[in-house]
Amino acid sequence: MTLEIITADSLAPLRHGFFTRRGGASSGIFSGLNCGPGSSDQSEIVAINRARVAAAMEVPPEALMSVHQVHSPDVVTLTGALPDPRPKADALVTDQPGLALSILTADCQPVLFADADNGVIGAAHAGWRGARDGVLESTVDAMIALGADRDCIQAVIGPSISQRAYEVGPEFLDDFLSDDPENARFFAGGNGDRVHFDLPGYGLHRLREAGVAAEWTRHCTYADPDRFYSYRRTTHAKEADYGRLISAIRL
Repeated sequence: MTLEIITADSLAPLRHGFFTRRGGASSGIFSGLNCGPGSSDQSEIVAINRARVAAAMEVPPEALMSVHQVHSPDVVTLTGALPDPRPKADALVTDQPGLALSILTADCQPVLFADADNGVIGAAHAGWRGARDGVLESTVDAMIALGADRDCIQAVIGPSISQRAYEVGPEFLDDFLSDDPENARFFAGGNGDRVHFDLPGYGLHRLREAGVAAEWTRHCTYADPDRFYSYRRTTHAKEADYGRLISAIRL
């Protein structure tokens, strides 16, 4: 099976993609393109999958850059190879051609950024915690520090868990309302005291408030098991582990 890559016109002409799970070498619960070295999948199989992604991005495997994601607002600015071990952060930016910035997700938002006119790109992992703590704004600021123009930055949120599938508790709602009562718009009623959180809607809001053009591909990771891995779906199914989707962009 060939790789399936979701793209966005707003990021053209830069090579980029939100890769689905199709076209990978993993089997069992990881069946497909599992690109997560932190999973319990066989490391050599994950390496094969990542090499396929690198080939699709037209870079050598060592130029497929990723960080040790920790749900933080921290951004790494790349001027060359990443140090070993990989830094703990949740976003990368660069103005260097030939480096593919990549992010791993399994319900959280993968966000790809581009200012094609000024030759600056970014990639961010934005779950609820990272988005709330400012990883999206930090990525924009790091791009501007490299010469990007805020008015020229395009941001695209890839496959993420949708509001219908994202039920949370009252404490979660209270925390967001304490930040800003206007955040109530990102919640809808659920069963009992549960509510449903609109993670992509919140991400779009934060990006647009940061002054950049933003869109969501409108793919729900939870609702489409044939195409996407989902941490929450795996938890509900009581499976032992889950695959990680990869999203990437390069100059």
